[in-house]
Amino acid sequence: MADNRFYGTGRRKTSVAKVWITPGKGNIIVNNMPYQEYLKIQSNIQEVEEPLKLVQKINDLDIKVAVSGGGISGQSGAIKHGISRALVEYDQSLRSIL
Repeated sequence: MADNRFYGTGRRKTSVAKVWITPGKGNIIVNNMPYQEYLKIQSNIQEVEEPLKLVQKINDLDIKVAVSGGGISGQSGAIKHGISRALVEYDQSLRSIL
């Protein structure tokens, strides 16, 4: 992609997350809020970080998420799914790891 943005859609239960990844410093913004503020619960925060930690990119990429539907738990699962899909768009070789 010419503008270095990579997109992935994640779904879980009735939640849908639209995820954009750009090279950056590790900022994750969910619905215009820092993800720790939005998700609040530590297990949900860890779920969102999991794919990034798996590929060791947690401090290398900025992520912007628009998520809707369902509850916070379903939304965090949808965000995780969307991040994983966007990471594969970013680098196909990550597919086997994820």
